[in-house]
Amino acid sequence: MENKAMKFTDTQEKTIGGSNFKFSHVDIGSLGATEYTLVGFVGDVSGSVSPYGPALELMLKEVVKSCRRSPRADNLQLRTILFNQNVTEVHGFKPLPSCNEDDYTGCIRPSGYTALFDATYSMVKSMSQYGEELQKQDFAVNAVLFVLTDGQDNESKTTAAMVKDAIKEARSKECLESIMPVLIGVGVGSDASSLDQYLQAFKNEAEFQQYIALDKADEKTLAKLGGFISKSISSQSQALGSGGASQSVTF
Repeated sequence: MENKAMKFTDTQEKTIGGSNFKFSHVDIGSLGATEYTLVGFVGDVSGSVSPYGPALELMLKEVVKSCRRSPRADNLQLRTILFNQNVTEVHGFKPLPSCNEDDYTGCIRPSGYTALFDATYSMVKSMSQYGEELQKQDFAVNAVLFVLTDGQDNESKTTAAMVKDAIKEARSKECLESIMPVLIGVGVGSDASSLDQYLQAFKNEAEFQQYIALDKADEKTLAKLGGFISKSISSQSQALGSGGASQSVTF
């Protein structure tokens, strides 16, 4: 079940069809642009995240700050969810100029297990559903998704196959011009580690466009990751109208 954390004004809450997951978005009538890239961030806050929780929070704030400065800021909407055994919405889809670094202060509180598949599935489905609502009102829409985890799934009700089906549906339906899903493994160690092999398998099975493996999670590495995320968002936003997803950005 998806829990609610922080609220913001002028929103609508929707249940994702066929599931217990919910998501929020701004009132479509309040939107000022004609096209949007939906940005989804899915972050692991299970117990093992404790050593780098502050650095992760700082990275999220820097991504928001960077995207607000982008020439495409008015055409970006961001939704952030965090997960352990539960999936918690920090905030729903809202335009980047309305996002603030303070939205993330204190949001990283590591504990519990890892519902990786549930969180990923719920975000992809929310993008498809919201994208369809936007398109019906003549907005052009694409999406970019970042899933960050430092562990294997051990709590989800959904499966990797269901995540694959959700991504496939998002790509094949006309609700999104394109979707660029990126999987990020944190603290994977060597290329031969069991976590790296697990995440490689998840990337291949669910058909993520890109997999980034970070062998550590210090502030310098996460700052570099923040820069990569910002560039990827910009690249996908600039691809809107081209008919396809942008090329992957080099980490």
